[in-house]
Amino acid sequence: MDKLTAPVIVAYGTLETPEFQRQSRDFAAAVRAAGKPATLLVAEGYNHFEIIETLANPYGLLGCAVLEQMALTRG
Repeated sequence: MDKLTAPVIVAYGTLETPEFQRQSRDFAAAVRAAGKPATLLVAEGYNHFEIIETLANPYGLLGCAVLEQMALTRG
């Protein structure tokens, strides 16, 4: 984690397997434990194919989080 310099967004959907959800939570916790900024997002009703599609939408879960991280507004 020493080389990690950018804030991290970890997201998972509630339609993922319990193991995938656990790994996502554990990774976000490990990043935070290392003193690095991490945001954990839980997408209700999404799986890993659907959640990535929210990145292209400024009002979607990931799109909104990325714009916020970059201190940009939806326009």
